[in-house]
Amino acid sequence: MTAQLGRIGIWTHYSAITPQLAADAERLGFGAVWAGGSPGGDLAFVDEALAATDTLVVATGIVNIWQDDPAAIGAAHRRIVDRFPGRFLLGVGAGHREATQGYVKPYEALVAYLDGLDAEGVPTGERALAALGPKVLRLAGERTAGAHPYLTTPEHTRSAREILGAGPLLAPEQKVVLDVDADRARAIGRKTVKFYLGLSNYRANLLRLGFTEDDLAGEGSDRLVDALALHGDTDTVAAGIRAHLDAGADHVAIQVLGDDPASGYRALAAALK
Repeated sequence: MTAQLGRIGIWTHYSAITPQLAADAERLGFGAVWAGGSPGGDLAFVDEALAATDTLVVATGIVNIWQDDPAAIGAAHRRIVDRFPGRFLLGVGAGHREATQGYVKPYEALVAYLDGLDAEGVPTGERALAALGPKVLRLAGERTAGAHPYLTTPEHTRSAREILGAGPLLAPEQKVVLDVDADRARAIGRKTVKFYLGLSNYRANLLRLGFTEDDLAGEGSDRLVDALALHGDTDTVAAGIRAHLDAGADHVAIQVLGDDPASGYRALAAALK
């Protein structure tokens, strides 16, 4: 793998990734900023963020294969890495069927997309794959630098590491709420988590992890929300993030929920040093 992500990064919607956010993330010691929300097109925001920093890596989490073809993304990749070698990781994935017309045979579509990136000269070590289930995790290990699982737990991280083996990157995302009031924190976490409970790929993965249909019903059980959006004081949340590292993650992308994520990132940066 070319890019060096460090152990901890920030995950946020790509529209929030400004030069100032990138500079702040680097100053706080985060190794990477992950651009969520299916960024596409020419990925111009990546150049802007990297130009404002010296060592930070920007990773896409993820470019949706149904949205932009490999030629367009390959051209963006070449432009970025030519200017900022070793500081960009192209994360790609199939998204979810509920948001995509023509979403059929996603595994075959992922293989074809990776073939297209090969044809565009995107090296294996400069791309990653959104992966939850065993089949796509194996594909990530075989055809990319590794896997970027989303909406998971340390138990999933442990299983994913067993499937990937010792070499490939494993970089899960983890939502957190820095609030010691459990009811208030769960309300914040549930607001985000509930969106995913209607999406078949996430539901299937959560059921594989041992959650039940009752946990996934409505807006999600407290048990489910507590696992997917860690909450508590800074030390408690930091311990939950370290649990992914202990389970085999190389890097954890933290998504702070709430009205003031910047203060959360500052607190966690200090706690996780």
